[in-house]
Amino acid sequence: MDPERLQRRILDWYRSGARDLPWRRPPRSRAAVDPYRVWLSEVMLQQTTVVHAAPYYETFLRRWPTVTALADAEDAEVMAAWAGLGYYARARNLLACARAVRDLCAGRFPDTEAALLRLPGVGPYTAAAVAAIAFDRPANVVDGNVERVMSRLFAVETPLPAARAQLRDLAAGLVDAAAPGDWAQALMDLGATICRPRAPRCDLCPAAEACAARASGAPDAWPRKTARGARPDRAGVAFVLRQGGRIAVVRRPPRGLLGGMLGLPGTAWTAGGPEAAAIAAAAPADLDWREVGSVDHVFTHFRLTLRVLTADGDAPGLEWLAEGSLGDLPSVFLKAARRALGMSAAG
Repeated sequence: MDPERLQRRILDWYRSGARDLPWRRPPRSRAAVDPYRVWLSEVMLQQTTVVHAAPYYETFLRRWPTVTALADAEDAEVMAAWAGLGYYARARNLLACARAVRDLCAGRFPDTEAALLRLPGVGPYTAAAVAAIAFDRPANVVDGNVERVMSRLFAVETPLPAARAQLRDLAAGLVDAAAPGDWAQALMDLGATICRPRAPRCDLCPAAEACAARASGAPDAWPRKTARGARPDRAGVAFVLRQGGRIAVVRRPPRGLLGGMLGLPGTAWTAGGPEAAAIAAAAPADLDWREVGSVDHVFTHFRLTLRVLTADGDAPGLEWLAEGSLGDLPSVFLKAARRALGMSAAG
């Protein structure tokens, strides 16, 4: 199938049944698009599903309806609102970018891919997505969904991640310059709803006739992937200190894993787990700590087991969080706090 015919089929499919998403204008619409909304949605959707990200997106827009409003927000407020979306470096980059747009661009996003790339925290994918969707620039927007579509269309044998450059080149050859915003979103929708990682719906695919992977009879064998090594294990201890319907929390260092987020006091997370002396040194107060079990959490590069110790009392130098506001904690600490509160209630 020639590229123009393939483009028409995919665009027609998208325009007849595009997903209704809160940050998206309808297909073929010429209405102005707020680049802030596009940028915010794309940052949130990295490593996160649409279903999970949508409520956060709506909350952010209510609290900070413009990029300048977000830039003026306190770091702690934004980090708390981000809690639960994971990959917390994105929240720090979000603030850095918003402040650069406010301070260096008079509160207006640049309208070219090259200029967007100069903003802090904006990588090639986000720059291309904002350029195409918000400004109708013919940018090559390649996320995981598009990689999967390209790998199957052309039956690319090189495994990921080594195949990424080749997949970008293949996608670049199909960019529709007449409707770059629609084209970018059409490929994303195709990967998300039809060309799924497992059980692709080839019977509904507008590109089925051109797809080499489908012709093979085993389309879900693509993309080829390099075997991933097992994640290493780490262990630590988290302390849940309670007082009058509140729990004690600490602000984590601004850099590093979960940087800038609220967390529970605790030990370092190490391969062998902390020794008794390290646990005692990390305790926020000299109290009668009771162990109430453990929680497991999987990060990108390691698996963590946290032993949970709890006590009632006070400690100097800590912040306090109402038990009804535990959702402000990152998921790993939320699990630990709930384990302590649940065990306490049951006991």
